Parts: sequence; structure tokens; C-alpha cells
Amino acid sequence: MWIFFAIGSSFFAGITSILAKCGIKNTDSNVATAIRTVVVLLFSWLMVVITGSWTGITHISGKTLLFLVLSGVATGASWICYFHALQKGDINKVVPIDKSSTVLTILLALIFLREGLSWEKAVSVILIGLGTMLMISRKESEKEGEKGNSWLVYAILSAVFASLTAILGKVGIEGIDSNLGTAIRTTVVLVMAWLIVMIGGKQHEIKTVEKKELGFILLSGLATGASWLCYYRALQGGPASVVVPIDKLSILVTIVFSRMVFHERLTKKAALGVALITLGTLLLAII
Repeated sequence: MWIFFAIGSSFFAGITSILAKCGIKNTDSNVATAIRTVVVLLFSWLMVVITGSWTGITHISGKTLLFLVLSGVATGASWICYFHALQKGDINKVVPIDKSSTVLTILLALIFLREGLSWEKAVSVILIGLGTMLMISRKESEKEGEKGNSWLVYAILSAVFASLTAILGKVGIEGIDSNLGTAIRTTVVLVMAWLIVMIGGKQHEIKTVEKKELGFILLSGLATGASWLCYYRALQGGPASVVVPIDKLSILVTIVFSRMVFHERLTKKAALGVALITLGTLLLAII
């Protein structure tokens, strides 16, 4: 059943990017991240109560708790970088880079989780890597550089932290219910997000957030919560090197909706990149 949870995670993650982009047109990305984290936190702890997994809190080992906290910190860093990138760049450029964390996750899973590397998996990594490079062409990058390429830096950092999140999360949910693990790490993300808002002195901006954007931010939080619950349930039952790539297929959902909502079009080279990423991901899912 873990593969169905992975697919669900992919769908909700794709919707999250669109809703979040709609919610940060005029709202500071750090403030938006802090607000949506509250929604995700409520959502995740509600699932803990519903499933009755809260009883497992007293049985969490020190090692498990440590990795859950570290996973939460990595998630918070990834979110902050990702929404900074979304606010400054196009979805069709930011999302592919963020999803390239698949490659790094596979390498880290090979090193730390010892999941093994077959020739099929190696080919998949190459396809995903090439696809990502094609989606961010040199010409487009140079053009963006004239306006400022900070979005690219944030997108890369988002991918790095996302890959660390997957590995740390995989270790952190061993022996405990995935819903409980998700709730604990979300609590860490909440603390981290609000600390950054307060350190930046932007807490007063919360009252000035437009109602329309606030609605999209809250919806993105709900979508994120659903994606997380599916994602960590899938991680608990399946290998990280397969679950993560399936989750990253959310790029297809994002591209479709970005065309419908923001009228962002793909170039032929970018379309080829999407095809390669999809092919590499599907290959990972079936091997």
C-alpha cells in the first residue's frame, strides 16, 4: 500500500506549490511559511489523535527523537529557501531544481541507509539529473542573472535540505507510527519558522496579510499536511530511494496547474527535461 501513499503525497505536493505561489504575491515568504506551518501542525496532530498513535510518545527512544528533530530542522530550512525561491522566480524553474533533491537523496540513501545501487537506479539518476538541467537552460539562467539570481541559490539550498529531510526522516520514523513522527517534526518546523519571523521583526506583518492571500496560504498548509502524512506513511513501508522519486513526480501536477493559473509555458527543451525526469522516476518506481 505504500506506493499509493507515495502517489497521494505527489499530488498534494504539486497542489501545494500552486496555492503557495498565489499566497505570497504580496506577503513576505517567511511570514507565509510561519502561518501555513500552524495549519500543518494542527492537521498532523489531529491525525495523531484520530489514529490514537499519541500513546507511542512515551516509547520514543532518544535516537529516534534526535533524528525527528534534525529532520524537522532540515524541513524548516528547505521550506524557507523554497518559498523565497517561489516568491522571486517562476514555478516552472524553481520546482524542477527543488525536485532534483531526488538525485542527492538516492546517493545519501546508498551511503547511509545502504539501500543498494543497481544499474537501473544509476540510469534513473542520470535521466533525472539531465532532465533538471534541461529545464533550466543556460540562456534562461543568464537572463535571470541580469535581474538577480537569488531565486536559484534558494532553490538549490531547498533541494539540499529536502534530501537531508528524507534521510533523517526515514531513520526517525523507524519503530514509531508515521503520523506521530510527522507531528513531532512539524512542531520543530513551527518553532523554527516563527523564530525566523520574530528575529526578522516581521511578526507585525501578519495582521496586514490580505484575506485572499491568507486563504491560499491556509489551503497550501492543508495540502502540505495531507502530502506529509502520505509521504511519511509511504517512507515507513517502502524504500526511500523509490518513495522520494514518486513524490517528486508532483512536478507534473505543478506544471499543469502553473499553465492553467499563471499561464507559464514550457519551452521544447524544458518539456524534454520533464519527460526525462518522469522517465527516470517511473524507472525507479518499477525496479
